[in-house]
Amino acid sequence: MIIKVSIPSPGESITEADLANWLVSDGDYVEKDQEIAEIESDKATLPLIAEKSGKIKILVEAGETLKVGSVVCTIDTSEKAPKSNLKKQKPVEPSEKEVEKKAAKKPEIRETVKDTENKNTPSDDSIKITPLARKLMEEQHLSVQDILKGLKKITTREVKAVLDNKEFLNPSVAEIKKSREVQRENMSQLRKKLSQRLVAVKNETAMLTTFNEVDMSEIIALRKKYQKLFVEKHGIKLGFMSFFTKAVTEALRVFPKVNSFINGEDIVTPHYVDIAIAVQTDKGLMVPVLRNTESMSLADIEKSIMELAEKARKFRLSIEEMSGGTFTITNGGVFGSMLSTPILNPPQSGILGMHNIVERPVAVNGNVEIRPVMYIALSYDHRLIDGRDSVSFLVKVKELLESPYKLLFGGQDPEKVLLGL
Repeated sequence: MIIKVSIPSPGESITEADLANWLVSDGDYVEKDQEIAEIESDKATLPLIAEKSGKIKILVEAGETLKVGSVVCTIDTSEKAPKSNLKKQKPVEPSEKEVEKKAAKKPEIRETVKDTENKNTPSDDSIKITPLARKLMEEQHLSVQDILKGLKKITTREVKAVLDNKEFLNPSVAEIKKSREVQRENMSQLRKKLSQRLVAVKNETAMLTTFNEVDMSEIIALRKKYQKLFVEKHGIKLGFMSFFTKAVTEALRVFPKVNSFINGEDIVTPHYVDIAIAVQTDKGLMVPVLRNTESMSLADIEKSIMELAEKARKFRLSIEEMSGGTFTITNGGVFGSMLSTPILNPPQSGILGMHNIVERPVAVNGNVEIRPVMYIALSYDHRLIDGRDSVSFLVKVKELLESPYKLLFGGQDPEKVLLGL
């Protein structure tokens, strides 16, 4: 029986998608529920799943933009799975007698081969192997040496391939040529949509950015003191992002305007906090959302961030996991950024930018001390958020990060809470 596999609908209002790449080859036997391709829309990258087991016939090449419902391959369910014992075996090593017999006929060749194998045989680590090639080698139980032994001769194709990779050659030997080559590729649906949204933010909002700095001493000391116990109890490391997420959540409850957004002529203010965390991937920026962070602990936040980040890097985020969000946090510090002006994630009205932590001289009680300092930035829509609310919000975030114990008391001083002030 021949089953047709078509492009599924990634979500409402989406009529076309890119066939990003095939995860199998034409003629392969695929299992039921196996991921056979990646489909990329303007909102997410989703896997294409085999409905039945059988032999696949690919009808469409990777990189094409297709309408939802277009048939991309067929699966012949009448084909049976190949037997495992049909796998390619390792090449049989010749016996010592055979080697000696061949060597007696051509002694000069024996000496050359022996010398080459002993002195010039590359190790596995010295040869670049593509992921697909490595996977095939592992499936067939082949080593690098097996592949090299399987090459019958060196042709001009191999020589040119080496010349094209001059980093493996001595610069004095390899001829250095000036290159005028360019690479051209189609813009993905995700990148197209991202471009449109970024331009729309610039044209449709009154975006402004305010800055502040945070002394990270208390958080760093807290992590250092309790990291081992935290890992033993929760099975995950305590990072900086959970503190920032919790501090932002508490600050948004104090300054709800920053958690609001404009809908037509209305101002909508959610009574909950959904924090979107920007994650950089090979195909662009993805922003999964943590729901109801006001009810989450630091451990819950860390676990959720790790889970969503892994899905993002594997392009397995669902549209639901990226929808919504009342505020966004982006961390350019992991790439070494000292300062930046993050751009809004519409329809949200605020986004917090984190940056790298650098030891800087600061004044503490009249003395100069070296402290780990991070610059933070808040970009906001000035149509909705006034300067007082934006600056006060960022100061509150700074206060909570520099005194993280206040997070236990809704951002208030424990003494005031104790005294009922």
